[in-house]
Amino acid sequence: MADARPASKRWEEMEIDGLVKIFKELNMIEMAPVSQVCRSWRLACADPLLWRILDLGRMKSNFIPTRASPFVWVDDRSDRRLTGVLKLAMALSRGSISSMIFHFDLYMKDEHLNYIADRCPHLRRLVLPAWNRITRTGICQAIRRWEELESLTMPTIQYPPYIMEEISRSCKNFSQLKIMGSFDVNFASSIHSNLPTLKVLSVRCSRLSKEALLFILDRMENLEVLNISHCLIVEGPASSSKRIMRELDAAILGKASRLREFAYCLDQLCVCCRRMNVDEGLMRWYRYEDWFWRKDEVSSLDLGDHGKLFDDWCVNQVCG
Repeated sequence: MADARPASKRWEEMEIDGLVKIFKELNMIEMAPVSQVCRSWRLACADPLLWRILDLGRMKSNFIPTRASPFVWVDDRSDRRLTGVLKLAMALSRGSISSMIFHFDLYMKDEHLNYIADRCPHLRRLVLPAWNRITRTGICQAIRRWEELESLTMPTIQYPPYIMEEISRSCKNFSQLKIMGSFDVNFASSIHSNLPTLKVLSVRCSRLSKEALLFILDRMENLEVLNISHCLIVEGPASSSKRIMRELDAAILGKASRLREFAYCLDQLCVCCRRMNVDEGLMRWYRYEDWFWRKDEVSSLDLGDHGKLFDDWCVNQVCG
């Protein structure tokens, strides 16, 4: 009699879609040897479904704050670890990453940023809260390559026009901006001059001047979503002592009513608002839960939980 047993497939003959579903449960370091098994496994490991988001939100630099620019000293071993992780991620993803998330205590250099820009040409979202060691030239060169960039989370910088001008020139679909730090009228004016079609702006947990808030509400006609939740809102000229606003007045609420979404919170019983008051408007994120900085009341800017690709096990393997 003929053998009635069904013919079995070998692992390398499995459908790519099935392999992708399996590999989705792996982290980056586990995926590296898997990608070397055979051609089909290598193709599955590079599938864009696995690499839509590269979340390095658990990875931090080993650093010491300093008084002189760039205000941090970073251990060389941290730079080498970051280089190794980026090389692995870029090799596996093959340019399919569309969103990258970095921790606010991860201080990369121009070399790291340019390495990413060269190998992730289709990046649409960048969360990069720390620019201490990144030069003006470095960030502008990267932005120039990311023509598809739509969303940026960045720190407060001393002279914002240069980056806003570069985004305006290079990123025609740019629509979402989040600022972590202080936000004054100079920053607001730079956004208005260079990004007049901006749709979403979040300055949550920032030191926000009333003048900047009114500037945005009066002049950003295309803005649809504004988040000023837990901000320390100050008013008064720079030469005088600042007065802290404890509630929004009718004029501000009236101007904000035209927006599709306006998020704010000045509740002294709110944990976030209390922390802002204690930190005097410049949130010291290192004091609080590691997920705290990832939150945002605007759903499209909220980072949610940490990604699977670079989880706690990866951190221990790479950084331990």
